[in-house]
Amino acid sequence: MPCRCSFLLLYCLLLIPLGQLQAVEAIDDSGNRVELDRPARRIVSLSPHATEMLFAAGGGGRLVGAVDYSDFPPEARKVPQIGGYHDFDLERVVAMRPDLVVAWSSGNGVRRIEELRRLGLKLFVTEPASLEMIARDIAALGVLAGSESVAKASADSLLRRRDTLDRTYRQRPPVPVFYQIWNSPLMTLNGDHLISRVIELCGGRNVFSQLPSLTPTISPEGVLAADPEVILAGGMNDERPEWLDDWRRWPSLSAVQRNNLFHINPDLLQRNGPRIIEGAERLCALLEQARGRRP
Repeated sequence: MPCRCSFLLLYCLLLIPLGQLQAVEAIDDSGNRVELDRPARRIVSLSPHATEMLFAAGGGGRLVGAVDYSDFPPEARKVPQIGGYHDFDLERVVAMRPDLVVAWSSGNGVRRIEELRRLGLKLFVTEPASLEMIARDIAALGVLAGSESVAKASADSLLRRRDTLDRTYRQRPPVPVFYQIWNSPLMTLNGDHLISRVIELCGGRNVFSQLPSLTPTISPEGVLAADPEVILAGGMNDERPEWLDDWRRWPSLSAVQRNNLFHINPDLLQRNGPRIIEGAERLCALLEQARGRRP
């Protein structure tokens, strides 16, 4: 009987793909090495962009929990929710027995992340500041989820599309751009922000790139003084925000004179996930449209 049991155990082990038995490791955006005895089977995502990256990496089927607004791809809406990214339910996270938690350093906050570490949970911290870092995170999450080939294909596709935009638009005549995150308070972003780097990729110039804060509050007078050729609005969803047309009160603005008041779904630009390349493609096309409206 012992021999027969040993034989059955060996037979069952042979049926399991070798990759599911091997230890895996990856470096996260905070520089920490994340080591797992085997690819993660139960994953919790603490940001919508991390959820999107996990699906792009082929690990979406292993998600057992995600924060609110983790709504893309459509399959992500079926994942049990654990609260907002800044006030997620810590007890629910622990109860889900994850072998990997994908955290967001600036969104979740240092204190909450350290609480997770003290509980002994394995963390991959994401804070991508460039398209290259998004691709790298997708590839790393694929390694940790045991779906490396899927993740590599997704990451390579993103980088190829990035390179196409770079070749097409980087040397085009520059376009001064004001990216408006919100209207009240009036908020924009500086040159360190990922969206500002996307604007540069498209041959644009962020008129507030020199401000010290990553997402500064500004005044209408500051926008008038900068006189952007394009005003690009974020907002809440895919609907054009009503407040974008408030700028028509200042007909002297170049963006108003040339009807360059544009909107892109913020999910395509303000989430640091794989869909940002789609947002970049739309942004580049809009800036090219603005160039065509020059006198």
